[in-house]
Amino acid sequence: MNLSAAPIVPVDGHAAPRAAEPWYAPSGDEVTIFEQCHARQLAVMLKGPTGCGKTRFVEHMAWRLGRPLVTVSCHDDMTASDLLGRFLIDHDGTRWSDGPLTRAVREGALCYLDEVVEARQDTIVVLHPLTDHRRILPLDKTGETLDAAPGFQLVVSYNPGYQRMLKDLKPSTRQRFVALDFDFPPTEQEVRIVMHESGADHATAHALVSLGQKLRGLQDRGLAEVPSTRLLIATARLIASGIGVRSACNAALIAPLSDDAALVGAMRDLVDLTFI
Repeated sequence: MNLSAAPIVPVDGHAAPRAAEPWYAPSGDEVTIFEQCHARQLAVMLKGPTGCGKTRFVEHMAWRLGRPLVTVSCHDDMTASDLLGRFLIDHDGTRWSDGPLTRAVREGALCYLDEVVEARQDTIVVLHPLTDHRRILPLDKTGETLDAAPGFQLVVSYNPGYQRMLKDLKPSTRQRFVALDFDFPPTEQEVRIVMHESGADHATAHALVSLGQKLRGLQDRGLAEVPSTRLLIATARLIASGIGVRSACNAALIAPLSDDAALVGAMRDLVDLTFI
């Protein structure tokens, strides 16, 4: 879980400096649509492959809107109490401790549930009252019903290609969100992103993006997850630090994708063809 304060907060009568803007390169009208959803109190769902920029987009939008951001990485052991909160026992007795969702509702923050489909269905249903006209969060354990503070917005993300074979959101949940589709950027934009995030030169970034596109073509040959822009950036950072191209590609690009000997061999052949 991550809580970052995007707005300027007074400290001892002085304004604290605002955090630096998280860099994000738009690929369409997603920024405008998100801004309008926030203004109209609409929940947003981000759909797209792993490492294509969904999390960075949310960080950028929280900064742009001047709202705190609460990020929760969902998993299949996460319970409703992990989101809402629980009673804790300490030396003073029993006290209630807000969970990340409850804190976001009270503070008017953006609450980002990453890979929400990983969470159990009985956990996801607690989101429903926050995604319609009610904008409330019932806390059965304390007897409270919280009205979402102004500025609160619920944002979720998931990877449709990977999740479809395992689990998916129920239609009754999906229809509570405005959905934004994300994908890997066009070639020149992805080159620009790799250069900006890694410090690599244009030639290296362009070659890595070209390699990434070739590797993505191996999905039909059993590659469960295709290389993300994030992996290309990690590889470029190693190369920019002085690590050899093939060593960097093996460590940061090929090894994370597969342990299958045939697939690894095919990917290494593509590296050799790209960096002659």
